[in-house]
Amino acid sequence: MARKKTITRDQILEAAYEVVAKEGFSRFTARNIAAKMKCSTQPIYLEFKNMDDLKQALLKEIFDYLAAEVLPKEHSGDKLVDLGFNYIEFATKEKKLYKALYLEENLGDKSIQKFSFDYFVKLVQQDPEYKDLPEDKLSSLYTGFWIIVTGLAALTSANIMKPTDKEINVLLTETIKNLTNNDDKLNQTFSGFKFH
Repeated sequence: MARKKTITRDQILEAAYEVVAKEGFSRFTARNIAAKMKCSTQPIYLEFKNMDDLKQALLKEIFDYLAAEVLPKEHSGDKLVDLGFNYIEFATKEKKLYKALYLEENLGDKSIQKFSFDYFVKLVQQDPEYKDLPEDKLSSLYTGFWIIVTGLAALTSANIMKPTDKEINVLLTETIKNLTNNDDKLNQTFSGFKFH
């Protein structure tokens, strides 16, 4: 008779999430995840081929969470401004997870950049104000927008700055306006930056 599984895939993913959300990807090991569940590492390797397989499953869960619950909240009525607010709020409320995803190098791939870019493009294409932007302007809008919101998120998360909602709204609105208007010098500057 086969033994019944006592630790499920969902429990492993939940423990892996807790490790990353509290300690970052530098602590993302089978031993640390197993310790969180108070078991051996065997259940992890019964459910997942290897740790990379577990990491990809975890990232999918995190990206689904960001796309469904964190990033789409409405604040101002402007989808891009709202995205900036939500990203900054996420960095402030879930500091360790934000740092693990956006500031650590331990992901080993470009999945967070791809997720962020794809989410941004999908959002822009839904908004009549931005949907007809040429590809070069879309690219510079994305780059300029992420530079500004990542700077604000990092500074706010580290308690170095505490901008008000009004200040954030003005800064994001003006940045978006300048990047979507015909400011060729600004667009050329941001089109020269590349995310690695």
